[in-house]
Amino acid sequence: MSTSSPAVGPGVIGAGAAVLAFDVGGTDIKSALIDTHGTTLDLRRTPTPHSDEDPAGALIHELGALADGLRSRHPLVVPQAVGVVVPGIVDADAGVGVFASNLGWRDAPLRRLAEERFGLPVAFDHDVRTASWAEHLLGGARGHANVVVLIIGTGIAGAILVDGRPFTAGGYAGEIGHSPIADGPICACGARGCLEAVASAGAIVRRYAAETGSEPDGARDVIARGRTGDAVAARIWGEALDALTLALAQLTAVIAPDAIVIGGGLSRAGGALFDELRARLAARLSFHRLPELIPAQLHEDAGLIGAALRARELA
Repeated sequence: MSTSSPAVGPGVIGAGAAVLAFDVGGTDIKSALIDTHGTTLDLRRTPTPHSDEDPAGALIHELGALADGLRSRHPLVVPQAVGVVVPGIVDADAGVGVFASNLGWRDAPLRRLAEERFGLPVAFDHDVRTASWAEHLLGGARGHANVVVLIIGTGIAGAILVDGRPFTAGGYAGEIGHSPIADGPICACGARGCLEAVASAGAIVRRYAAETGSEPDGARDVIARGRTGDAVAARIWGEALDALTLALAQLTAVIAPDAIVIGGGLSRAGGALFDELRARLAARLSFHRLPELIPAQLHEDAGLIGAALRARELA
């Protein structure tokens, strides 16, 4: 089963080589063909395959089938390269998916497998790092050389740009969601007190439901309940803000970014998130240079746009 979107108009990524782009997530894959005008053709979301026996092989098989479909539906657009971005620990230089807990691979040579399947150059990278690169070039991080990008959704993912270049550390840098901010609760990764176990949208919903027995309609519903007198909702949201403030203060003290760009579902909370974080961060720090806190602009399309941009570098 797939869902498709109409073509996004030209000008999003500009003119250049035609490329195939894939943004692989734990639940679904976004795929598209980008033509020479920069128009995103035939954007689709399809389920991510899961295989206990050969998770990497199953993924490449699915990407190949999606590419075949895109090419057959648009025979006049001839791609020159492919961009593939995936979650987990990613060594982009080696072309290896080091580890992805939700997709099941370890040390998978994904770039080599993709190049064999497509017969084209393949740009391979981490999904959030690539989305951050797209935000740097085209979105909320434009004009800033030293940037932290934080995506707050079901979990919390991050990426770091230093002097306009992604800082990767072999794929291990940017795991901001798994930075410790407390002694608990236990995170899904197995560690204690990770930021995403307290401050992700998923954690906010889970914590509220566990304490009240009421299932909220997302994290923003918890925020709204807190504003209308729900003491449990207000406390859980306050604890999430405290955890985020601590993490941003640590990043500010160590990296001194010009800007921190925040995306993901929670970023749509608007002032309830950004105004609170600005005030709390200013109160927490002293001599430090405060970063701008900026909403992401490319949102859920950032990974796919970034994959296309990376592919064009090889075309």
